[in-house]
Amino acid sequence: MSHIFFIYSKQLTAEQIAHFTHISSTIFVKQVEYLDYHVAFFRGDLTDSLREKAQTIQADFSRLDILPCIKKEGLLLMDMDSTAIKIECIDEIAKLAGKGEIVSSITARAMRGELDFEESLRQRVATLENAPESILQQVREQLPLMDGFELLIKSLKQYGWKIAIASGGFDYFADYLRQSFDLDYSVSNRLEVIDGKLTGQILGKVVDAQCKADTLMALAHKFGIPQEQWITVGDGANDLLMLKHASLGVALHAKPKVQEQSAFVVNFGDLTALLLLLKAKELFDSP
Repeated sequence: MSHIFFIYSKQLTAEQIAHFTHISSTIFVKQVEYLDYHVAFFRGDLTDSLREKAQTIQADFSRLDILPCIKKEGLLLMDMDSTAIKIECIDEIAKLAGKGEIVSSITARAMRGELDFEESLRQRVATLENAPESILQQVREQLPLMDGFELLIKSLKQYGWKIAIASGGFDYFADYLRQSFDLDYSVSNRLEVIDGKLTGQILGKVVDAQCKADTLMALAHKFGIPQEQWITVGDGANDLLMLKHASLGVALHAKPKVQEQSAFVVNFGDLTALLLLLKAKELFDSP
């Protein structure tokens, strides 16, 4: 059965569109521009290989049957590390504590789903024992936002969306983002600090995949937002549950395991790609 779908990137050329049309055996319908993206719509069978073929020309693929409507109140729940911001905070803290290499290797394995998230997090935090609390402030002062973060937040707020962070990282950074950008909620892990030094322990229950999914449903219930208006975005294995629960779950620059299990994948765009996905039907229907 024939369906409409689209590919997009910030550098998509006419030659790339023609090449994709040929290798995908689909019919080119129209091209539009939105924000910094060049978007090409096609008609054809939705096969599993379309995403892979789009990647050969450095473009992302999406089907058009996207449920959330940007103009209706919705809920966006974001991962923080490598999603809302460009770094993994635990890795940057560890570098300042002189434990960078060992912690980065554990982080990479955990995000690929090779290690249990909670166990790996406790292992990494344990290496920070006796490190000065001041290194948290050093990392926060240089916190790099993911490209498109501020525009995404501003645009969704115009339509009354609720925006939250659920992070397996730390409240020192997640709460800072919530307060700085007037987000509606944040949940993350709390590092124990005694006499100005990290103890290598986490206080309370670890924010894991189930906690993120539970947070999504709890916030939706609190704010009265139906499931068709839920969006989640993340990059790691501990984001998979919340990605699957949302009507639009986006794997952003994600690990291979996460991409394989996600219906919507962004590799060549940034957080503004979520705005494009939300506007896609309107762009297709426009003259």
